[in-house]
Parts: sequence; C-alpha cells; structure tokens
Amino acid sequence: MKRRTFIGTSAAASVGVLAYKNGNAMPNAQSDTYKLKNNINHSVCRWCYKDIPMEDFLKNLNELGIKAMDLTGPEDWPLMKKYGIHSSMCWGAGFGIEKGWNDLSLHKELIADYTQMIPKVAEAGFTNLICFSGNRNGMDDAVGLKNCAEGLKKIMPIAEKHGVMVQMELLNSKVNHPDYMCDKSAWGVELCKQIGSENFKLLYDIYHMQIMEGDIIRNIQDFNQYFGHYHTGGNPGRHEIDETQELFYPAIMKAILKTGYKGYVAQEFVPSWDDQIAALKQGVTICDI
Repeated sequence: MKRRTFIGTSAAASVGVLAYKNGNAMPNAQSDTYKLKNNINHSVCRWCYKDIPMEDFLKNLNELGIKAMDLTGPEDWPLMKKYGIHSSMCWGAGFGIEKGWNDLSLHKELIADYTQMIPKVAEAGFTNLICFSGNRNGMDDAVGLKNCAEGLKKIMPIAEKHGVMVQMELLNSKVNHPDYMCDKSAWGVELCKQIGSENFKLLYDIYHMQIMEGDIIRNIQDFNQYFGHYHTGGNPGRHEIDETQELFYPAIMKAILKTGYKGYVAQEFVPSWDDQIAALKQGVTICDI
C-alpha cells in the first residue's frame, strides 16, 4: 500500500480497554482486556485503515479507548465529533507531499490555502495542521530551506493568532518518498530555528527517521523541543511494531515521555494481519508504557 497523498492543545486519553497477547500470536477482538495507563495519548492514522468504513472505524476506536485520529479533514470532523474522536493532526491545505514550501512559485497559493485552513482547524477545536517541504527536483537543500522559511514565516502570524501549530513531516527519501527534501532531523531543526515561532514544529515520524538516520532516542533527547507530534511504524516493511521488526517501541515511548511531551503518538503502521483492529490493539498496547 502506498503512503497517503492528498491536497490540501493535546487532549488526554481516557481510560479504555485493549486486547493483549504475548509472543507472535495474532490476537483477535475477544482477547483478554488491558486497561490503558494514560501516560501516552494514543492516536491512529486513518489512511492505514482506509478499507474499514469511517463510522465502523470510529466505533472500533471507542472500543479500544483511542481518543484521536490523524490525517483527517473538514469532511471527517462532524462524524468524528459524534464519536468523541479528536483530530490530532489535520490536513486540508497544500498540494501534498511532492509539491511544497521549498518551491517559491507555489508560495502565493500555499499562503492563501493555509490562511484559509488555519482558522477552520481552530474553529473545529483542533490545534495541528500538517505541511510538507516538497521534493528537491534538483534544488540545493540550503536553497530549499531558505525558501520554506520565507514562505512559512508569512503564515505564522495567523497560526499564532488562532493557536494552531503548523507541522512539517519528516519523511524518508530512501524507500517511500524519493527526492523528498525534509528527510533529515537536522534540516528540519534548522528550519524551525529560522522560522523562530513556537507555532511551527516537526512531525517526527519514527519509521521514516529510522530509515534515514537511526539514533531515534538520542535525536528525541536532543531535538524534542522542535518535535510537535510523533508517528510510529515497524521497520523494515512499515507493518506491526512488535518483535517482527527492529525498533523497540517501549524504550522509545519512555524517551518521549521523559521529555515532558503531552501530545499524541499516532500509530502509522500498515496492518499485515487479517484482523486489522487486533493489530492496532497490539500496537497501542506496546506503546502504552
């Protein structure tokens, strides 16, 4: 499955119920129950479960005790609110992953688009809006960084006014998004410094950054003040985050908590199990330290 492409303050998770099993078994919805600890605010990316009708999926989240969902837009919000699900990372502005803020020719339309979308996010009661650097297309990284900063600075006043955090996602350019510019923590951190606003941060995707640079926990320790949101995923393969892959998520979650982070951690692995909801339960349980 291809990762999504599209155009276009943290709530605490309440106590919920999760299924849990040890080992390599693939649990189902009737497994033994496990109560959430409420240390991590759990979310999930909608696109990973796109085959499940939205209302059914929202009911699943209620059953699991998951209180938020990532990568949703205005068309999703009324139904999400019906089920008490927060939009922890909104989308709905821009041209998608490949065409972004590093392209000066797109700035006029991007600025207009985000200027219109930021108040909508705030009016709906949400606080995070995603953005992308765009692909290099032969552009030097320093030039692209300068271009991104120049454009994004122009929407910071409206983001600050409405209490919305614009977040650029760190993605890998090795496997999933060839040529994407914002593919290293250091580049993203420098962009944050140049913009100089608390309303601009990075969406730190653990799966993507494991591919590009590794050293996940050290980077969280060193740069957490620039990270406004987290995504999970198993590497290699972007499937379940259990012992079938190389990242040890309990330690990563402990490192995130130690920084004082109060936002959401969204599961963004693509389930390989027939029972996708059981896979999601397992992922949330692993991260619920």
